[in-house]
Amino acid sequence: MDETLVTLVKEATSQEVFSVWFLIGAALVFWMQAGFAMVEAGFTRAKNTGNIIMKNLMDFCIGTVVFIAIGFGLLMGEDLFGFIGKPGFDLFTSYENFDFSSFVFNLVFCATTATIVSGAMAERTKFLSYCIYSAVISALIYPIEAHWIWGGGWLAGLGFHDFAGSTAIHMVGGISALIGAKILGARIGKFTKDEKGKIVKVNAFPGHNIAIGALGVFILWFGWYGFNGAAATSLPQLGSIFLTTTVAPAVATVVCMIFTWIKYKKPDVSMCLNASLAGLVAITAPCDVTDVTGAIVIGAVSGLLVVFGVWFLDYVLRIDDPVGAVAVHCLNGIWGTIAVGLFATPSAPGYSIADADGNVMAGLFYGGGFKLLGIQLLGFVTVAGWTAVTITIAFFIIKAVIGLRVAREEELSGLDSTEHGLPSAYAGFAMLPEYIEENPEEAVTGDVPSDEAVEVAKVKPVAVAGDVPVAEAVEVKKMPAFSSDGHKYTKVEIICKEAKFESLKSAMMKLGITGMTVSHVLGCGVQKGKPEYYRGVQIEANLLPKIQVDIVVSKVPVRDVIETAKKVLYTGHIGDGKIFVYDVENVVKVRTGEEGFDALQDVE
Repeated sequence: MDETLVTLVKEATSQEVFSVWFLIGAALVFWMQAGFAMVEAGFTRAKNTGNIIMKNLMDFCIGTVVFIAIGFGLLMGEDLFGFIGKPGFDLFTSYENFDFSSFVFNLVFCATTATIVSGAMAERTKFLSYCIYSAVISALIYPIEAHWIWGGGWLAGLGFHDFAGSTAIHMVGGISALIGAKILGARIGKFTKDEKGKIVKVNAFPGHNIAIGALGVFILWFGWYGFNGAAATSLPQLGSIFLTTTVAPAVATVVCMIFTWIKYKKPDVSMCLNASLAGLVAITAPCDVTDVTGAIVIGAVSGLLVVFGVWFLDYVLRIDDPVGAVAVHCLNGIWGTIAVGLFATPSAPGYSIADADGNVMAGLFYGGGFKLLGIQLLGFVTVAGWTAVTITIAFFIIKAVIGLRVAREEELSGLDSTEHGLPSAYAGFAMLPEYIEENPEEAVTGDVPSDEAVEVAKVKPVAVAGDVPVAEAVEVKKMPAFSSDGHKYTKVEIICKEAKFESLKSAMMKLGITGMTVSHVLGCGVQKGKPEYYRGVQIEANLLPKIQVDIVVSKVPVRDVIETAKKVLYTGHIGDGKIFVYDVENVVKVRTGEEGFDALQDVE
């Protein structure tokens, strides 16, 4: 076979293979919607899970409708003055010649931008308002700035580089999230204020299901190989992109783990999950133009930047971001944009960064000087400015017309029931409530009566490990005595962990006690001197599920009951339980009318 023909066949085959991979990559990016939904649901409270799932579903569905109508034309249409694409309806008028792959690929990217905003504004946003601003982002804000970068616009002409969207997607979504969360205000109880209205304390709202959140992170990481790699045009380039897309988030997570371990005395689970995403966001722009050294540095900075971002929003800006969307997407989107100007190296496979005259540009740390860095900074400033202005206008219009935030009662009840008529996203599971003292200065409008309490979703209790004497682990308190007639009757009240009940019941029966009253109760306590943290915020004492066992004895020695209970319940940890002992004046069996000693004969 002619050598030229062989080469043509290989090129055609390679083109077909990468065309298929392009669509597979688009499918992986679509799958990331599930990841975003799981992260947001897991990092927030159970009473809003259905609302969060619905929002993430509608991001893509509404985005598809408006992208067909106008978004795709503004993004990929014929360039008009370097600012926007020319709107058109080729999808309808020239379907046989339409670039289907390009449409699907750009659509899934567009939907991602709107999804980012959801997390920062979670748990207090009207669903209708969310649908409207999601449509605005997908129809206008994202397509226009993305045209500047990917559609042949003015930034592309300068040589600005954002391979997969640190700027166009993540920074834009992150800035929109920041502004939206600021205008919306914090969740009720997030910040404690003094009598003058000054914030004096930040309160933690731990996510109700970190396991689901972690699943979401793994889904996103998996999808990111398509997010970053789908546009690769050669196997070496694809391999290099996969490498940098793996290294940066891994390093970011390790750095975050070490930092939080040092700062908070324990490695923070949710913060490390955020760090993985932060590393992925930061490497998105330079994934095709940096080497492994650059990926390591980019990831290390991301791991610290995400912790700083969460702290900065809580303690400086006083903005409530339940899932860390701003720290992950806004700050690391900016960092990834700048990183191109620092770490771009012509040694990367398929390197193609060049200025308007075709001159190859490299990063500052690879001998390229400040030119590429300056272009990247210009792109960051202009895209950030466009996003900030347009999304602010959109939010204020929505707020003025229909409102952004749900009513106070709706927020406290949960958006599942009030916005969607869904009693619970976890039908069949008993979700125990937790009560915290509501900040007397804070509500949707800033005023909540100090004598009211806020019911919030149950959070996972913090296990306190330790090795303490049994006398401290299971306290025994003797209550004031009452007069008794004839026999002595004693009530022993035992508060213990749910997991210990069966062992306690068996031990009591061996003593001859067959009758007891058992109740589910909630207990509150925190070990002094050993604060626990969630995302850098100290956790207050939480209500934890306990079992209360009431036993009345006369014939069985009280000391035997106490010692047996202590032996069964003891683990050496704070929180093993408490035992209260009361003198009882009389015992009456309702069924037979027997009183005193006789009333106890069939239960001890």
